Amino acid sequence: MVAYAPVLPALATVLLLCVPTAGPDPGAAATSRITPADAASAVLVLCCAVTVLRGGRRVLSPAAAVVLAAPAVAFGLAAAVAADPYAGLTGFCRYAQVFVLLPASLVLLLRSRRDFRLVAGAMVVLALVQGAIGVHQYATGTGASYAGRPVRAVGTFGALDVMGMSTVVAYGTVVALAFALAPPAGAPRWFRGAALGCAAALAVPLAVSFSRGAWIATGLAALVMLLLTGVRRALRVLAVVLAAAVVLVGGAGVGTELIGERLSSITRVTAAPDRSVTDRYAMWDAAVSMWRDAPVAGVGLKGFPEHRDGHASLGLSSGSDTAGAGQDFQREPLLSPHNMYLLLLSEQGLAGLTLVAGSWAALLAAGARRLLRTRHAARGHGGEDGDGGVPGGRGCGLAAVGLLVWQGVDFLYADIGGPSTVLTGVLLGLAAWWAFAPAAVAPRGAGPGGYGPLPKGAP
Repeated sequence: MVAYAPVLPALATVLLLCVPTAGPDPGAAATSRITPADAASAVLVLCCAVTVLRGGRRVLSPAAAVVLAAPAVAFGLAAAVAADPYAGLTGFCRYAQVFVLLPASLVLLLRSRRDFRLVAGAMVVLALVQGAIGVHQYATGTGASYAGRPVRAVGTFGALDVMGMSTVVAYGTVVALAFALAPPAGAPRWFRGAALGCAAALAVPLAVSFSRGAWIATGLAALVMLLLTGVRRALRVLAVVLAAAVVLVGGAGVGTELIGERLSSITRVTAAPDRSVTDRYAMWDAAVSMWRDAPVAGVGLKGFPEHRDGHASLGLSSGSDTAGAGQDFQREPLLSPHNMYLLLLSEQGLAGLTLVAGSWAALLAAGARRLLRTRHAARGHGGEDGDGGVPGGRGCGLAAVGLLVWQGVDFLYADIGGPSTVLTGVLLGLAAWWAFAPAAVAPRGAGPGGYGPLPKGAP
């Protein structure tokens, strides 16, 4: 148990998202309430601080320090120019928690690919739990309201956080698919099948979440991971998936009219957009208008709601209708542009967008570079599947890159908010560990899956 102690706070941060967060005041639960997962993330950061102060782990490498600290500079500048000092301070704390402290803590605490896989596996467990609840909601008509029917799967996150379950399930799907494509060296024969089965099972709750953004992001992340494992394999897998989709949907009639309508609406976002898309376009225009008024530093953290009405068009509705999943009808105000990049641009200006998005791009580039290096090493040693007998953990790399691609695409349609936000920090931490930690590529002679001795001074 002592060997697993450093990773326990990270596992708790992920798994405590299974705990329902909605209470008597669901609005507070979705926005300002400190959830059990948030408390666990605070313990995670505290454990990291104690470990570093006691000299148990070395500090971040210069490259990791620059990439992970860049967003903190942007958040500090945006907090300083915020019209409401209290809102600026609370916004800074939340942003720093998710985008700086959690990722840095995971880089410093995770010691091996085994630890990475434990945290990634916890994501899959969380996705399966939330997905099972979501499918039950869809099947029994106890979910959030969608098209006038209580069938939208939202898990334990409630109707005010309809993106929470789809995000969690999509994370689990990406991780499961990554390890199905590249299982650890020495893994039992059933491992690949189990991982592939989890990914297939999670497709059901993802479908009944009715989240177009999550569908698109998951599809693109899966495509990128397939291409990174080889073009020929990608073509074979895509052919099988397409054939299965034709048989299930066209032949067997699997699927519903609601899902089909939601899918077809993706192609109508410009020709015949629905109310949610129209509102989103209006908020995007408002965000760009705010940036034009304050191009360098933006309007300040948490400033979008205050400035929205002064920049939005008359076509913006007063809010969105939410109901179901144990909550009464409620009109929820539109307080963000539902695009993370435009939220950064409006509240933090070009400086903030450059620093924060640049940090994410650097993580993706460094992670993809390390993944390609392990793939070439596997070829040089005759490896074909999994780690190919070569230390490097291609499954970990695929998961890290796939999760980053998913988040980067999803941020085009969504921003942070709700209890599941803490999981974004865990995602960035896993990606940063893969990109920068010396332990991500173990030396020759390490045990199967990289569980052997670590390099001297490895985090």
